[in-house]
Amino acid sequence: HLKDDFLKTITHELKAPLSSIHLAAQTMDTLLATKENPHKSPTFKRVIKIFHDSYKRQKQLIDDLLTLCYVDAKSNNVKLQSINLHLWIPELVQLYLARTKDQQQQLILDLAEEELQISTDPIMLERIIKEWLHNADKYTPIGEKITIQTEADKSNMSLCVIKTGVEIPVEQKGLIFNQFYRLSNSDPWKYAGTGLGLALVKKLADMLQATVDVESENER
Repeated sequence: HLKDDFLKTITHELKAPLSSIHLAAQTMDTLLATKENPHKSPTFKRVIKIFHDSYKRQKQLIDDLLTLCYVDAKSNNVKLQSINLHLWIPELVQLYLARTKDQQQQLILDLAEEELQISTDPIMLERIIKEWLHNADKYTPIGEKITIQTEADKSNMSLCVIKTGVEIPVEQKGLIFNQFYRLSNSDPWKYAGTGLGLALVKKLADMLQATVDVESENER
C-alpha cells in the first residue's frame, strides 16, 4: 500500500514541474508575440523564475530517486576523507543563510570548542546535513531557530540539527525514516513530500556506519 501510494505521489511530483514549464512556455510565446520589449515586462521575470524553480524541483526529485537506487544497490563506493568540521560546516551552510533570512528564521552554529577532525565520505555527509536542513527549513515558523550543533567525547561525536517551534507527533517519530513514509494529510504545514528524504538520510548514515535518530516534545 505504501509503495502504491508512493508511486502515485512520484507521478504527481514529476508532472507538476512539467506542467509549470508548459504554462510558462505558453506565456513566454504570448509575450514574444505581443510585446515589443518582452524582457522588460514583470511577467517575463516571473516566467523565468518559474523555469528555474521547476527545473530545480524536477532535478531534486530525480536526484533523490537515483540516490535511493544507488543506496539500495548496497554500493561500496564510500570514499573516506579527513575533514575538519569547524571549517567544513560553516562553508556548507552558506547557501542556507539567505534562505533562512528570507523566511525570518535564525540559523545558528553551535560547534564544539575543540576542532573535530573526522574521517567520512564528505559527499554523503553533505547530503545528510542538507536533507536535515531542508526538512528543518520547511517546518520552522517565522521567528524560530535552526541550530547546527556538534559535540564530542573520547569515543563519540554527534552532529545535531535542532529546530524550534514545531514538534513531530509522537506516533510518527518512529516512522519518519521509513522508505515511502510521509506525514499524514492532516499535517497543518502541508509538506507531506515524497517520503524519500529522511529514508535517504537513514540509508546514507548506515553506509557511513553512523546512527541517526530524532527527538521531539521539548527534547533536543
